[in-house]
Order: sequence, then structure tokens, then C-alpha cells
Amino acid sequence: MRFLFAIVALVLAGVMIVLGIAQRTVFLEPATSSLSATIAADAPYAVIDSSALTEHPNAQTVTLSGADTVFAAYGRTADVKAWLAGNAYVSIHSAEGNTPGLASDTVAADAEAPTGTTPAAAVTVTNPAGSDLWLEEFTGTKELTATVNLPAGISMIVASDGTNPAPSTVSITWPVDNSTPWAGPLIMGGAVLALIGLILYLWALIHLRRSHGPRRNLPKGPRMPRLPRAPRPKSIKASEITGRRSIGRSMIAVVPMFLVSGLVLTGCSSEFWPGAGATDAATVSPTPDASGAAVVIKDVPPAAVTVPQLERIMTKIAAVAADGDKNLSADILATRFTGPAFDQRLANYKVRAIAPDFPALAALPAGPLTLSLPQQSATWPRVVMTVVQNKDTPDVAPTVVVLRQESARASYLVDYAVQLEPSAKIPDLAPATIGAPIIAPDSKLMLLPPDQVAAAYADILSTGEASPSFALFEATGDSFRTQIDANKADKKAKLPTTASIEFGAKASTGPTLALATNDSGSIVAVSLEETETVKPVDAAATVSPGEGAVASKALSGLTATAKGFKNTYADQLLFHVPAAGSSDKIVLLGFAQGLISSTELP
Repeated sequence: MRFLFAIVALVLAGVMIVLGIAQRTVFLEPATSSLSATIAADAPYAVIDSSALTEHPNAQTVTLSGADTVFAAYGRTADVKAWLAGNAYVSIHSAEGNTPGLASDTVAADAEAPTGTTPAAAVTVTNPAGSDLWLEEFTGTKELTATVNLPAGISMIVASDGTNPAPSTVSITWPVDNSTPWAGPLIMGGAVLALIGLILYLWALIHLRRSHGPRRNLPKGPRMPRLPRAPRPKSIKASEITGRRSIGRSMIAVVPMFLVSGLVLTGCSSEFWPGAGATDAATVSPTPDASGAAVVIKDVPPAAVTVPQLERIMTKIAAVAADGDKNLSADILATRFTGPAFDQRLANYKVRAIAPDFPALAALPAGPLTLSLPQQSATWPRVVMTVVQNKDTPDVAPTVVVLRQESARASYLVDYAVQLEPSAKIPDLAPATIGAPIIAPDSKLMLLPPDQVAAAYADILSTGEASPSFALFEATGDSFRTQIDANKADKKAKLPTTASIEFGAKASTGPTLALATNDSGSIVAVSLEETETVKPVDAAATVSPGEGAVASKALSGLTATAKGFKNTYADQLLFHVPAAGSSDKIVLLGFAQGLISSTELP
């Protein structure tokens, strides 16, 4: 019976081990799942819709081929379609019904472009590469393979260069959980059962050996006559005993079994055990805010950009600024600057072209970004504010950059670039993952409507405490106002008796951009235009820009004039405007000033 139990245990052990190994070999499911689609031969663009990318869970490996240049980028589905507004494209999406797979359809050019997009007839940008809308982009030659992990709501645009046909073949591969959680228990259980069977087998052999030995305490029978003494048998060595020799052979046979089991078990990874298989790589958690709490907000427009996206945009802008500063090129500068920021930098180029020793404006740093506040918007134009600290000069005040994107195919342009006041305290702002709503220029919910801030502050610069708006603005810590007053006093003191000078200030034509703060107020960017007009006091007198007025001489080309001259300065200003009814005052957060023109009076 002992042999029977041993044999049964060993047979079951073998079956369990074989089944466990078979699960990882002959019965193992594929490690990936793939679907493919084709793009029409003449289509310059294609969109891999979010439904196609999320057809299966886990990360997506997208392979594109069939063009000399292969380009792909992903972004919000709405942004991708907005970029394509006015152009026909092939849409690759999940097949309808219960049949898994991908379907491709041609989407005709929109009859009417969405808000903020450019009609097809006016589109000049055809290559999607480098667009500020993309969260990430990829480029390859002949073939491109990219592994991404995109959640619902994100789509991928595919093209060559926007003119030539897009890649013709699209393949998407997802990793599949092919773990075999019972392989480990079967192999381990089989090994344990084999050990038990071995023990039973050894026990049965030992018992059999003992059962063939001499028997004692036999019942007494009738006394038999004494027989002649038989010759003593030859002694037998212990190694020649049949029972022991069998045990040794059994051990020799069992050792390989243990070796094989050990080798099998050393290959048991987490995929062999229940509850320890591969995790779902496609699981996307809500984005945490600065405090680490999950942010889940419904019915709110998305933030215009993500922080990594904004970092890439600022890197591009900083490179353009450095190139423009080096070559004194207005054309280069215009690709990333506009409005007051462009005017101030362009004037510096004009002066340096005539006076090479004139100092350049401070370089625009690329990062790191210490604060990001994108507008909540799914349409255009879009506004983004960020604070950039130059890592090479941490003792220099950070720069506040206000960007604006006019349409889906336009680049973000710098409207304002100002340095923070030393004592400036930026109010609490929404996390960058949420963004802030734009405040209408004429909003009555502010202490002062944003479009009136520039004029009110200009009046203070002109009339001081006599201005009706003087009490609305915080004077303490306003170094710009102190600087302006000091410059006026200095110029009056140095003015010859044969000349007169007049100062003026007014709101400029730069856009008024305002984003909401957490205290129901807003951060407002505005521009001013300051002027100083110098005239001779009699017909025989002449006036000149004065010693050291390099910029004025360079821009006007004058050394002396009997008519007089007018210098115009552009001011970029950033304010915190409290909510209506607040007891707080409007605070200047940062500023930048520069001479932009100097002309002779008519």
C-alpha cells in the first residue's frame, strides 16, 4: 500500500509540473494585440482618434510607414481637429458594433471653421511639425515607431510634411496581460508532492527490507532431534545486500528530479502567481494639484497648455529671442514677439545697429518656470502667464511673460515681458492643471475694470496725488513710480535755460490681458506710452538729446535741432487688481520700460 501511495503522489506531481510548464509554453497567450489600418494615398493628414488608441487597455505602440518623412504628434482631440479645420483628412477610429478593429473614413474640409481657427483659403501653415498645440511630437524617416500611454480625449495627428501624402500604413500594438497565475502554484505544488512521494517510496523500501529479516518469538513446537552442524556461510558485505543496493539506486534516480524542479522554480517570476501579474499601464489617474490632491472638475474648459507643453514653448521662445538679439533681426523676433514686448526689443536693435556698444536688453530666460497660469479655454485666442527664473542668475528678479495664441495654427507670441518688483507678492492662483478664466476688459466685478487700469495709472504718473485714481493704487513698494519721478527731476535739472520740457503719459494700444486670481481679483497686463517733448524757448536757440542720450540720438539721427524733439517710451506693466468692494488697493507687480522712438518735431 505504501508503494501505491508513493506512485500516486509521484504521478500527480508529474502531472502538476507538466501543466504548470505548459501554461508558460504551449498554452501561453500572445504578449501583444495589434490592429492596423490604411490611409488613402492622396491624404496629407490623418488622425488616429482616441477611440482607436484606447481600443485595448495599456500603452500604445504606434508604427507608421509608407512615406519618406513620417511625422506624428498627439494633443487634445479638440485641438487636433481645430488645427485641421478647413482641411480634409482621414479619420482612423474604432470600428462600430461589437467587432473589434479599426476603421478609416475621409473627413471632408469643414464648411465653416470653428471659433479661433483659420479658413482653409487663408491657411499658410501646412506642416504640423513644431505647432505649440502638441503635447509631444515625433519624426522619422521611412518608418516611425513611438510608444505612448494616451488616455481618452487625446488623439494623434499623422502627416509627412502637410503637402506630400501622409504615411499609408498605421499599426497600433498594445501589450496584453498573458500572465499565468496558476503556473507557479502548480509547479511548486508538484515539487512538494514529488517530495512527499519520494519520502513514501523510501519508507516503503525500508519497510520491505525489514520484513525479510529473522523472526523472533515464534510459538514453541515439538522438540526436534539435533541435526548435524551446517558449514558457516561466507560473510556478505553490506554493499551487496539487495535492499540497500536498491535504496542507493533510487537515490541516484531522484537527484535529477530535484535538479529539474529547482531549475523550473528559479524561473518563476511574478507572472506565475495570482495577484502578482503585470499592472494595467493604461490606467490614468486624475492629475494631482500642487498639494497632491486629485483634481477632478467637470464642465470647465481645459487649461490652454500643460506645464511640460509650456516649458517646450518657452524654450523655443528663448531660442528665438537669443537669435534675434544676436543678429538684431526684426524678422526673427516677429516669429515669437508682438505688441509692447516686440516694440521695446526692436527699438533696442535699432539703437545697437547704430551704437554697437549700447547694452542689449536682458536675455529672456527659458526656465525654470516657477509659476504657470494658463487660461481655461477650448477656443481662441488663448492667454498664458508664466514666471521664469534665470537659473544662471538666481539673484536677478524673475521675468513674468504673458503669451497669446491667436488661432490654432498660430504660435504663442510674447505680448508682455516684465521683471517682478523686489517686494512683489503674487496672489494665490489656480493650479496650472486647472487654469484660470479670462476676465473681460470691461468687467465691473473688479475694483477697477481692467481696460481702465492703464489710463488711471497714467494719470497718476502725470498728476501725482491730484489724480482721482491716486487712492486706488498702492504707492508703497511701487519702484516704477519712484523711478519715473526721479528721472523727471533729473532731466529738468539738466535742461538748459534755452529749452523747455513737457512730460505726458497715456494708455497705449497694447492689449489688456487679465486672468482671474483665487481672491476673485485678477492679474492685469497693460501698456502705457510716456512722452517727453523738448523745445527751444526762442527762435535762435537749438536743443539736443544731451550728453549720454545715445538711444535718442541713434533713433532720431539728431545732434541738434531748432524745432525740438519728442521721445516716446513704452511701458509694460503688470498689476494685481482686487475684486470690487475690496479694501485692498491695486498693486504694481512688475514693469519694463524702454525708449521706442525719438523724432524731430514738425
